[in-house]
Amino acid sequence: MQIDPNGSRQLLELQLSNVANPSSGSAGAANSSVDFANMMDGLLGTGNRGTSSSDASSASLGLSKRSNDGLLWLQLGSQYSSDSGTLLTASTSSSPSVSLSSLLDAVSTNGEETVPTDYDSLIAAASAKYGVPESLIKAVIDTESNFNPNVVSSAGAKGLMQLMDGTAAGLGVSNSFDPAQNIDGGTKYLSLQLQRFGGEVKMALAAYNAGPGRVSRLGVSNDTELMNALKLLPTETQAYIAKVEKAQAKYTL
Repeated sequence: MQIDPNGSRQLLELQLSNVANPSSGSAGAANSSVDFANMMDGLLGTGNRGTSSSDASSASLGLSKRSNDGLLWLQLGSQYSSDSGTLLTASTSSSPSVSLSSLLDAVSTNGEETVPTDYDSLIAAASAKYGVPESLIKAVIDTESNFNPNVVSSAGAKGLMQLMDGTAAGLGVSNSFDPAQNIDGGTKYLSLQLQRFGGEVKMALAAYNAGPGRVSRLGVSNDTELMNALKLLPTETQAYIAKVEKAQAKYTL
Protein backbone atom coordinates (compact mmCIF):
# COMPACT_ATOMS: atom_id res chain seq x y z
CA MET A 1 0.00 0.00 0.00
CA GLN A 2 1.39 3.41 -0.96
CA ILE A 3 0.13 6.95 -0.41
CA ASP A 4 1.71 9.76 -2.41
CA PRO A 5 3.32 12.70 -0.48
CA ASN A 6 0.53 15.11 -1.42
CA GLY A 7 -2.04 12.71 -0.03
CA SER A 8 -0.05 12.29 3.20
CA ARG A 9 0.14 16.07 3.57
CA GLN A 10 -3.62 16.40 3.11
CA LEU A 11 -4.29 13.75 5.73
CA LEU A 12 -1.97 15.43 8.23
CA GLU A 13 -3.49 18.86 7.64
CA LEU A 14 -7.00 17.47 8.12
CA GLN A 15 -6.04 15.72 11.37
CA LEU A 16 -4.39 18.88 12.71
CA SER A 17 -7.40 21.00 11.76
CA ASN A 18 -9.68 18.61 13.72
CA VAL A 19 -7.59 18.95 16.88
CA ALA A 20 -7.04 22.70 16.51
CA ASN A 21 -10.72 23.53 16.05
CA PRO A 22 -12.41 22.71 19.37
CA SER A 23 -15.25 25.18 18.81
CA SER A 24 -16.72 23.14 15.98
CA GLY A 25 -18.84 21.02 18.37
CA SER A 26 -20.03 17.48 17.93
CA ALA A 27 -21.55 17.96 14.48
CA GLY A 28 -18.37 19.54 13.13
CA ALA A 29 -16.24 16.84 14.69
CA ALA A 30 -18.39 14.13 13.15
CA ASN A 31 -18.20 15.76 9.71
CA SER A 32 -14.43 16.14 9.99
CA SER A 33 -14.09 12.51 10.99
CA VAL A 34 -16.17 11.45 8.01
CA ASP A 35 -14.10 13.71 5.72
CA PHE A 36 -10.95 12.10 7.02
CA ALA A 37 -12.35 8.59 6.53
CA ASN A 38 -13.53 9.45 3.01
CA MET A 39 -10.14 10.90 2.11
CA MET A 40 -8.42 7.77 3.42
CA ASP A 41 -10.79 5.59 1.42
CA GLY A 42 -10.05 7.62 -1.68
CA LEU A 43 -6.30 7.43 -1.26
CA LEU A 44 -6.41 3.69 -0.63
CA GLY A 45 -8.88 3.07 -3.43
CA THR A 46 -11.39 1.49 -1.06
CA GLY A 47 -14.10 4.16 -1.15
CA ASN A 48 -17.59 3.52 -2.46
CA ARG A 49 -18.12 5.68 -5.54
CA GLY A 50 -21.63 7.01 -6.07
CA THR A 51 -22.70 6.30 -2.48
CA SER A 52 -26.29 7.24 -1.73
CA SER A 53 -27.17 9.70 1.04
CA SER A 54 -28.55 6.86 3.19
CA ASP A 55 -25.33 4.89 2.76
CA ALA A 56 -23.32 7.98 3.68
CA SER A 57 -25.39 8.43 6.81
CA SER A 58 -24.81 4.80 7.75
CA ALA A 59 -21.08 5.21 7.20
CA SER A 60 -21.08 8.33 9.35
CA LEU A 61 -22.88 6.54 12.17
CA GLY A 62 -20.51 3.60 11.92
CA LEU A 63 -17.48 5.88 12.15
CA SER A 64 -19.02 7.75 15.07
CA LYS A 65 -19.57 4.49 16.93
CA ARG A 66 -16.00 3.35 16.33
CA SER A 67 -14.72 6.73 17.52
CA ASN A 68 -16.77 6.61 20.72
CA ASP A 69 -16.27 2.93 21.53
CA GLY A 70 -12.61 2.52 20.58
CA LEU A 71 -9.33 4.17 21.56
CA LEU A 72 -9.69 6.93 18.95
CA TRP A 73 -12.05 8.94 21.14
CA LEU A 74 -9.25 9.33 23.71
CA GLN A 75 -6.82 10.72 21.16
CA LEU A 76 -9.37 13.21 19.84
CA GLY A 77 -9.44 14.92 23.23
CA SER A 78 -13.02 14.31 24.38
CA GLN A 79 -13.48 15.59 27.91
CA TYR A 80 -15.99 15.53 30.74
CA SER A 81 -17.44 18.52 32.54
CA SER A 82 -15.57 19.39 35.70
CA ASP A 83 -17.69 17.81 38.39
CA SER A 84 -20.80 16.22 36.92
CA GLY A 85 -18.94 13.67 34.81
CA THR A 86 -21.04 14.48 31.71
CA LEU A 87 -19.32 13.65 28.42
CA LEU A 88 -18.59 16.59 26.12
CA THR A 89 -17.87 15.92 22.45
CA ALA A 90 -15.82 19.07 21.85
CA SER A 91 -12.27 19.15 23.19
CA THR A 92 -10.94 21.99 25.34
CA SER A 93 -7.74 23.76 24.40
CA SER A 94 -6.67 24.12 28.03
CA SER A 95 -6.57 20.35 28.56
CA PRO A 96 -3.13 18.74 28.22
CA SER A 97 -2.57 16.44 25.28
CA VAL A 98 -1.30 13.02 26.30
CA SER A 99 -0.47 10.47 23.63
CA LEU A 100 -1.92 7.00 23.88
CA SER A 101 1.58 5.52 23.85
CA SER A 102 2.53 7.60 26.89
CA LEU A 103 -0.59 6.45 28.70
CA LEU A 104 0.14 2.82 27.98
CA ASP A 105 3.75 3.27 29.11
CA ALA A 106 2.51 4.77 32.39
CA VAL A 107 -0.04 2.05 33.12
CA SER A 108 1.17 -0.91 31.11
CA THR A 109 -1.00 -4.02 30.99
CA ASN A 110 1.65 -6.23 29.39
CA GLY A 111 2.03 -9.64 31.04
CA GLU A 112 -0.16 -8.75 34.01
CA GLU A 113 -1.73 -11.61 35.95
CA THR A 114 -4.54 -10.99 38.39
CA VAL A 115 -6.62 -12.86 40.96
CA PRO A 116 -9.68 -14.38 39.20
CA THR A 117 -13.15 -12.87 39.64
CA ASP A 118 -16.62 -13.60 38.29
CA TYR A 119 -16.19 -10.86 35.70
CA ASP A 120 -12.75 -11.67 34.30
CA SER A 121 -13.77 -11.80 30.64
CA LEU A 122 -15.51 -8.42 30.80
CA ILE A 123 -12.62 -6.86 32.70
CA ALA A 124 -10.05 -8.28 30.30
CA ALA A 125 -11.99 -6.91 27.32
CA ALA A 126 -12.26 -3.44 28.86
CA SER A 127 -8.58 -3.51 29.84
CA ALA A 128 -7.51 -4.30 26.28
CA LYS A 129 -9.91 -1.76 24.82
CA TYR A 130 -8.93 1.23 26.96
CA GLY A 131 -5.40 0.43 28.13
CA VAL A 132 -6.19 0.22 31.85
CA PRO A 133 -4.57 -2.60 33.89
CA GLU A 134 -6.93 -5.37 34.88
CA SER A 135 -5.74 -5.17 38.49
CA LEU A 136 -6.70 -1.48 38.62
CA ILE A 137 -10.15 -2.14 37.18
CA LYS A 138 -10.70 -4.93 39.70
CA ALA A 139 -9.47 -2.70 42.52
CA VAL A 140 -11.92 0.07 41.60
CA ILE A 141 -14.79 -2.41 41.36
CA ASP A 142 -13.82 -3.94 44.72
CA THR A 143 -13.66 -0.51 46.37
CA GLU A 144 -16.80 0.86 44.73
CA SER A 145 -19.20 -2.07 45.02
CA ASN A 146 -17.44 -5.16 46.33
CA PHE A 147 -18.41 -6.77 43.00
CA ASN A 148 -22.14 -6.32 43.60
CA PRO A 149 -23.71 -5.41 40.22
CA ASN A 150 -26.99 -4.28 41.79
CA VAL A 151 -25.76 -1.92 44.51
CA VAL A 152 -26.97 1.71 44.60
CA SER A 153 -25.19 4.31 46.73
CA SER A 154 -26.92 6.98 48.80
CA ALA A 155 -25.93 9.48 46.08
CA GLY A 156 -27.50 7.35 43.36
CA ALA A 157 -24.37 5.78 41.88
CA LYS A 158 -25.17 2.38 40.40
CA GLY A 159 -23.60 -0.96 39.66
CA LEU A 160 -20.13 -2.45 39.81
CA MET A 161 -18.17 0.74 39.11
CA GLN A 162 -20.78 3.04 40.69
CA LEU A 163 -21.80 5.20 37.75
CA MET A 164 -24.01 8.24 38.25
CA ASP A 165 -26.85 8.49 35.75
CA GLY A 166 -25.42 11.55 34.00
CA THR A 167 -21.99 9.97 33.69
CA ALA A 168 -23.48 6.71 32.46
CA ALA A 169 -25.51 8.47 29.78
CA GLY A 170 -22.45 10.35 28.56
CA LEU A 171 -20.50 7.10 28.38
CA GLY A 172 -23.21 5.40 26.33
CA VAL A 173 -24.35 3.17 29.20
CA SER A 174 -28.11 2.63 29.04
CA ASN A 175 -28.31 0.14 31.92
CA SER A 176 -25.83 0.59 34.76
CA PHE A 177 -26.92 -2.71 36.29
CA ASP A 178 -25.70 -4.61 33.23
CA PRO A 179 -22.17 -5.71 34.19
CA ALA A 180 -20.90 -5.58 30.60
CA GLN A 181 -22.07 -2.00 30.07
CA ASN A 182 -21.04 -0.87 33.53
CA ILE A 183 -17.49 -2.24 33.34
CA ASP A 184 -16.99 -0.90 29.84
CA GLY A 185 -18.30 2.54 30.80
CA GLY A 186 -16.46 2.72 34.12
CA THR A 187 -13.18 1.67 32.53
CA LYS A 188 -13.69 4.18 29.73
CA TYR A 189 -14.18 6.94 32.31
CA LEU A 190 -11.14 5.84 34.31
CA SER A 191 -9.03 5.74 31.15
CA LEU A 192 -10.00 9.33 30.37
CA GLN A 193 -8.83 10.44 33.80
CA LEU A 194 -5.52 8.65 33.28
CA GLN A 195 -5.10 10.42 29.96
CA ARG A 196 -6.17 13.78 31.33
CA PHE A 197 -3.67 13.61 34.19
CA GLY A 198 -0.74 12.19 32.23
CA GLY A 199 -0.92 8.64 33.54
CA GLU A 200 -0.69 9.74 37.20
CA VAL A 201 -2.74 6.99 38.86
CA LYS A 202 -3.46 8.72 42.18
CA MET A 203 -4.68 11.83 40.38
CA ALA A 204 -6.87 9.71 38.11
CA LEU A 205 -8.37 7.89 41.10
CA ALA A 206 -9.03 11.17 42.90
CA ALA A 207 -10.75 12.45 39.75
CA TYR A 208 -12.82 9.27 39.46
CA ASN A 209 -14.06 9.76 43.02
CA ALA A 210 -14.28 13.53 43.45
CA GLY A 211 -14.52 14.82 39.88
CA PRO A 212 -11.72 15.90 37.54
CA GLY A 213 -12.52 19.60 37.99
CA ARG A 214 -11.84 19.43 41.71
CA VAL A 215 -8.49 17.75 41.12
CA SER A 216 -7.53 20.24 38.40
CA ARG A 217 -8.27 23.17 40.70
CA LEU A 218 -5.62 21.94 43.13
CA GLY A 219 -2.98 23.07 40.63
CA VAL A 220 -0.89 19.91 41.06
CA SER A 221 0.83 18.13 38.20
CA ASN A 222 1.81 14.72 39.57
CA ASP A 223 0.97 12.18 42.26
CA THR A 224 3.63 13.45 44.67
CA GLU A 225 2.21 16.97 44.57
CA LEU A 226 -1.30 15.55 44.93
CA MET A 227 -0.38 13.70 48.11
CA ASN A 228 1.09 16.88 49.55
CA ALA A 229 -2.23 18.63 48.88
CA LEU A 230 -4.43 15.67 49.76
CA LYS A 231 -6.00 17.42 52.76
CA LEU A 232 -7.67 19.83 50.32
CA LEU A 233 -9.77 17.00 48.91
CA PRO A 234 -12.84 15.47 50.63
CA THR A 235 -12.10 12.97 53.40
CA GLU A 236 -13.77 10.25 51.34
CA THR A 237 -11.40 10.88 48.43
CA GLN A 238 -8.36 10.88 50.70
CA ALA A 239 -9.30 7.41 51.92
CA TYR A 240 -10.44 6.26 48.47
CA ILE A 241 -6.98 6.44 46.88
CA ALA A 242 -5.44 4.29 49.62
CA LYS A 243 -8.32 1.78 49.46
CA VAL A 244 -7.97 1.29 45.70
CA GLU A 245 -4.19 0.92 45.90
CA LYS A 246 -4.53 -1.65 48.69
CA ALA A 247 -7.12 -3.55 46.66
CA GLN A 248 -4.93 -3.43 43.54
CA ALA A 249 -2.10 -5.07 45.44
CA LYS A 250 -4.54 -7.80 46.46
CA TYR A 251 -5.51 -8.51 42.83
CA THR A 252 -2.00 -8.42 41.37
CA LEU A 253 -0.21 -11.76 41.32
